[in-house]
Amino acid sequence: MEQSERKLPPYQRSLAGTLLAAREAVMAPIRPMLRAANVTEQQWRVLRVLDHAGPTDPTSLAEAALLFAPSVARILKELVERGLIRRAPHAHDRRRAVLTLSPSGQALVRDTSRRTVALLDDYAARFGRQRLDDLLAELRTFTAAIDLGEGEPSPPEPS
Repeated sequence: MEQSERKLPPYQRSLAGTLLAAREAVMAPIRPMLRAANVTEQQWRVLRVLDHAGPTDPTSLAEAALLFAPSVARILKELVERGLIRRAPHAHDRRRAVLTLSPSGQALVRDTSRRTVALLDDYAARFGRQRLDDLLAELRTFTAAIDLGEGEPSPPEPS
């Protein structure tokens, strides 16, 4: 059958639909924890990236948190105003900013992470630690394989 004659599977069985369903299954129990911490999912991603990466610039933060720069700008404004993140000028380029977690931000991440880790341990127990590790490795490999960067999709290899 020619590729142009293939039909899309039902959305629930599509790659995008399956990945989205998995994300929702993972995030549904985490959302109440984030609400209790008074942060959105996107704010949590920013805080987690800063917690792991340490001092970073807004562009790198946006890339690591998988967020668009304008969204990060809004998120940073609020998190700085709330005292969860500190913004300082870059030592060598005063036009750039360096972002770090404040002690309050560190405490929020630490407290929320304790509950999240317990939930993630439950996921591993239900699915299997090795299977989960394998799934994560496969998803990272898949993401790298289809990462289109700035270009268009590559044509399929001749068969």
